[in-house]
Amino acid sequence: MGVEAILVIAMFAGFMVLLLLGFPVAWSLAGIGLIFALVGHVMVEYFDSPIWFTWQGTMGVLDSRIYGIVANELMVALPMFIFMGIMLDRSGIAEKLMHSLVRVLGPMRGGYAITVVIVGVLLAASTGIVGASVVLLGMLSLGPMMQANYNKPLAVGTACSVGTLGILVPPSIMLVLMADRLGTSDASVGKLFMGALIPGIMLGAMYILYILIASFVKKDLAPAPENRTPLNARAWLEVVQAVLPPMVLIIAVLGSIFFGIATTTEASAVGAGGAMLMAFVSRRLDLATLKESLYQTSRTSAFIFGIFIGATVFASVLRGLGGDEVIESAITGLPFGTTGVLLTVLFITFLLGFFLDWVEITLIILPLVAPVLFKMGVEPVWFAIMFAICLQTSFLTPPVGFSLFYIKGVCPPGITTRHIYLGVMPFIALQLLALALVFWFEPLATWLPNEVYGGR
Repeated sequence: MGVEAILVIAMFAGFMVLLLLGFPVAWSLAGIGLIFALVGHVMVEYFDSPIWFTWQGTMGVLDSRIYGIVANELMVALPMFIFMGIMLDRSGIAEKLMHSLVRVLGPMRGGYAITVVIVGVLLAASTGIVGASVVLLGMLSLGPMMQANYNKPLAVGTACSVGTLGILVPPSIMLVLMADRLGTSDASVGKLFMGALIPGIMLGAMYILYILIASFVKKDLAPAPENRTPLNARAWLEVVQAVLPPMVLIIAVLGSIFFGIATTTEASAVGAGGAMLMAFVSRRLDLATLKESLYQTSRTSAFIFGIFIGATVFASVLRGLGGDEVIESAITGLPFGTTGVLLTVLFITFLLGFFLDWVEITLIILPLVAPVLFKMGVEPVWFAIMFAICLQTSFLTPPVGFSLFYIKGVCPPGITTRHIYLGVMPFIALQLLALALVFWFEPLATWLPNEVYGGR
């Protein structure tokens, strides 16, 4: 093992140690990067180490690299989509959707849980904020499902897992970050949005199918209510009125991107403006709401860009110490073909999701492994969508599964951590099944982008 490999392994090990000690991610990344930059400088200048490290070529260009991140027009879409999600969260759309759909689906076995899935998919396509979706779905659905004698793990697992669709179903801030990190026109934001659309809807359909089968096989999991309210035309009209506004917003945002009317950044502005308009129409828009939404947007954006800057320092030093060559030689040296290497990368990504958040994995791991896989002939959009599905599981896998903590904060009395863990397990299995389907049937991720964009 060469000096470069030892330093690269030591960098990742040091980062993991700081995370386990509770240090903030951004500071851990930047701090480890700076420490190993000093180590590399000392080794080269004072010990004539054979590593190809230069202080000027690594740390001396950080200012231009960091400026390039914040000056990137694509990154403007991040705070815009975040603001759109937060404003929609406060517009009351989810409450209207839940109330109207429950009247239609509630009388059937598993109806409440299916309602949660449908509302979650619509929220995912219109907000894209996992934390807000999980908390909102938990607050709206867990109480009624408990009153309807639903199985506790099924109820909490549904609300927790469906909320994570926001990170996959476009417009997704994760896909925006992934497109930026991949840095290739073959995996642009528009193509990733199109590529994620079918797998995202498919995953929602798999959730519904699981709930239907489970509730009919074991009838006490999600019993039908004893007193069923008869449906009438007014109930169906309420469903249409509740579904129409978010659908119009989804079509306005995604349609403008897909048909080339607007760039991703311009479409994000359309979404932010549309969310404000919907809040205004719902009479939920006032100065306090606007101020709180802007504050939350600023906090979330600062968190992401802070990690961006820390990851830039870490990645710059890692490359200066020969990290790219070490990673490439490790991947190409695996005793498998291209398929085996791809499966190994996805498996490692899944394991990393137990300990790292999707932001760190996207900013650090993705830029290291993607170029190597692309050289081996792996289709960029196909790989990116599979990578995104792997990252989605990180929200549900302990000990760092953030959705588990989000849902725990809004659980009614009687639902324990054990219920949460038991409840999400079937949905993690469904996510892995969706990953397997996309792996075996590549057109699930590539057909729609090819149809819309062709060779562009």
